Amino acid sequence: MNLVYIALAALVPMIVGFIYYNPKTLGTAWMNAAGMTEEKIKSGNMGVIFGVSFLFSFMLAFVLQPMVIHQFGVMSTLLNEQGFGDSNSAIGIYYNDFMTKYGQNFRTFKHGMLHGFILTLFFVMPVMGVNALFERKSFKYIFINVGFWAISLMLMGGILCQFIKFPD
Repeated sequence: MNLVYIALAALVPMIVGFIYYNPKTLGTAWMNAAGMTEEKIKSGNMGVIFGVSFLFSFMLAFVLQPMVIHQFGVMSTLLNEQGFGDSNSAIGIYYNDFMTKYGQNFRTFKHGMLHGFILTLFFVMPVMGVNALFERKSFKYIFINVGFWAISLMLMGGILCQFIKFPD
């Protein structure tokens, strides 16, 4: 776990949000679709909103790692095996050999972006879509918000997949 890259990835939704939800991009369309007003936006405690948003984004980045880095599957499968932490044990030798041969497979920014898109399509869109339908929000509202998460999760996945390295 590299907390620096997790924190960096957690900043992505905030940075993307500043651009994406700006009135010069999709901010006005989002406000109309969400039923938001300038007064309502100004009424919130921005410190709390941004602080909790960063915490949630950090949690998302943390759980996104095993989704974009396939090697986590091997590590989690072997974690409870006798001698896993000992590089001289049979399981330690197997794990080190595996990671030497395959530890960098699918470890690109592009591959992480692919997984971010897949996660958006098969998790974010259904969850947000169901909520929005019951809240009687429009499809425009759904697609504006899902688009934001597609961009954010693709960039987060790319950062995590490309830059988080396993210890030798």
